[in-house]
Amino acid sequence: MPNESAALPSSFRDPSGFLFNREGVLYRQVNRVYRDHYDLLLSTGLYKALTEQELLVRHEEVDISPPDPQVAYKILRPQLIPFISYPYEWCFSQLKEAALVTLKIQKMAFDLGMSLKDASAYNIQFVDGKPLLVDTLSFEKLQMKPWVAYRQFCQHFLNPLLLVAHKDFRLNQLSRVFIDGIPLSLTSRLLPLRTRFRPSLASHIHLHALSQEFFSTKTVQVKERKIRPIALAGVVESLETVVKKLSLRLKKTEWAHYYQETNYSPEGFEQKKKIVEEFLSIIKPKTVWDLGANTGIFSRLASQKGISTVAFDMDFIAVELNYRECLNKNEKNLLPLVVDLTNPTPAIGWENRERKSLLERGPAEAALALALLHHLAISNNLAFYKIAEFMSKICRWLVIEFVPKADSQVQRLLATREDIFAHYTQSDFEEEFSRFFMIAKVAPIEGTERILYLMKKTATSKITE
Repeated sequence: MPNESAALPSSFRDPSGFLFNREGVLYRQVNRVYRDHYDLLLSTGLYKALTEQELLVRHEEVDISPPDPQVAYKILRPQLIPFISYPYEWCFSQLKEAALVTLKIQKMAFDLGMSLKDASAYNIQFVDGKPLLVDTLSFEKLQMKPWVAYRQFCQHFLNPLLLVAHKDFRLNQLSRVFIDGIPLSLTSRLLPLRTRFRPSLASHIHLHALSQEFFSTKTVQVKERKIRPIALAGVVESLETVVKKLSLRLKKTEWAHYYQETNYSPEGFEQKKKIVEEFLSIIKPKTVWDLGANTGIFSRLASQKGISTVAFDMDFIAVELNYRECLNKNEKNLLPLVVDLTNPTPAIGWENRERKSLLERGPAEAALALALLHHLAISNNLAFYKIAEFMSKICRWLVIEFVPKADSQVQRLLATREDIFAHYTQSDFEEEFSRFFMIAKVAPIEGTERILYLMKKTATSKITE
């Protein structure tokens, strides 16, 4: 067994090897038990073919002392991933693209005498705008048996895609509850009755669920049957056909069409963009988190400057539209994700350490919080102090917009509730944020009462225990 103190919390399950950090550098140990499969990955040309098509993470073999020399075969230094995201943070099209890439990799592996031994969605990350397999140890020699990763592919990819396409986009959050994938039995129960009469869905989901339930009660081991490669390829082709046909109906949500309903004049909106660009030019960050990014108009001001930008929004459809725009424009520096800042992604999994929280994946050098403050303060009853404290934990520089109570968007929020927000004033905002940030620049937006601030986190931020 590997030294558990050396393995990263997300990398302890696979006996083939594990990831570890040493002096701030990420490495992967390949264990001797995986030696033949690793050598085959290289000798067949599969590694070369996948990396040339940017489907598999690149690595180099390095000569350093392994953390567990008794079982070590090789030490690899993999390409670094700018930002780690999780399936429950992806929109429909991201999950669909990740599923299709997984199947494409499996087909290429088949052709060269190998197969994926797992099909975890966590093994896919988005790099330069495209899904990339980041687990080099996911391959094994092709054997005459059913595809071992079939059920995992269904639970991690097919099940959430079907639930989103046929029921409700919010059901993608079930992947956050079921870290090993949404169970087939649950998916079968939730899907509409009509899906039982579609042969492909009946086979991959409903009959698959019944079969799994039937054999789970058996105490006698079922003899594994031999499967010819052509039959395995047929399963993958069938899954690919099902996934390709899935589509998402773009329902109108509260925020997906926000920019069509904004109260800015065209001149004011353009000036706001110029101010944000000016602030970005001043701080020159390498990483930006856009908080409440909507469809990504302001995210692109950063990403188009070559800044690695993550665009968070709680509206699934807004993120979907943002990602589709990324695909259309082949944008490489922008990653849209579904995140609710009032309930940000927690740390989950074994010991609450397998998958990192949002805060653990920061901080970013800079954050944009545009037309966000009033939603946090009024819709969610968050004090300026608590918002400022949170912002100080996720960034060094902050571009934030203050929207006064007289603004029509704030009045819209107050229309259905009592105004208990006596401290929602510009002076209170500046005072509370000054506990954590130094105000570097202030810029009013033309034709509105809104104000943009550029702030820098202070070394003496008064963070509560």
